Amino acid sequence: MTKNVTIAGLGAMGSKMAEVYLDHGYEVTVWNRTAAKADPLVARGAVRADTAATGSLILLSQVDYRSMYDSLGDADLSGKVLVNLSSDTPQTLREAARWVSERGGELVTAGIMVPPPGIGQPGAYSFYSGDESLVEQHRQTLEVLGEVKFMGEDHGLAMAYYTASLHLFFSTLAAFMQGAALVGDAGKFLPFAQETMVELGGDGPMGYLKILAREIEQGVYPGGENNMHMMAVSMEHILHASKDAGLDVTLPAALSEVMNRTVDSGHAADGLGSVYEVIRPRNRSISSA
Repeated sequence: MTKNVTIAGLGAMGSKMAEVYLDHGYEVTVWNRTAAKADPLVARGAVRADTAATGSLILLSQVDYRSMYDSLGDADLSGKVLVNLSSDTPQTLREAARWVSERGGELVTAGIMVPPPGIGQPGAYSFYSGDESLVEQHRQTLEVLGEVKFMGEDHGLAMAYYTASLHLFFSTLAAFMQGAALVGDAGKFLPFAQETMVELGGDGPMGYLKILAREIEQGVYPGGENNMHMMAVSMEHILHASKDAGLDVTLPAALSEVMNRTVDSGHAADGLGSVYEVIRPRNRSISSA
């Protein structure tokens, strides 16, 4: 296998990717709209490209997909495979695949799930979608960055999983900060938050991630003694406690509104999983173009 790769976009992520490839003995070509950003990598042995469309395997790491259009312009992409690790929306990625195809190239979409220092380290992984044969063809090169998780042929799937994971990350940490502000001592709250997060991902009675996934797949949300009416009332108590403490209540107010709407839509006797029916009706597909 020829170990050649082009990195287009040399922000913190792209620069780190180029460094990792250089460390693995790859011939690395680099391009950035601000050419000076390539200087440290060129000093390490990378080759500076005149255009972003240089090479047969091009990895893009930019702020969004608009940047890809701006960088490539009207370039002929015939015979080129573009792997875009930039962030955007799933629908934007689907449209981008068509755009690349119209110019003779093939697009693999991706979402890298670690910050720059984690690239190439144990535990690093990225979501990929598009033509599976292309992913397999370049798997060895892509695995330099981390584990390859192929999610399907729909080009939007990599970003759907990336976005879902990032939303879980942001909302979970925001909830921790809300709780820390409420009790007034982040350090003392930390062990209780850690225990809750571990249990939520486990197999015990508090293993709600697995419980909710099963209920969502079956479309059945048992309520019993822990019904939505009771939980919506508890959420209102959280909201009022935050107000009483003088905290910003944007986050608990939004969650309270969703839970109350779930109750009002006929799920008062159902379980927490019924919130899913308000968030996203079951007759819709995440992979619909």
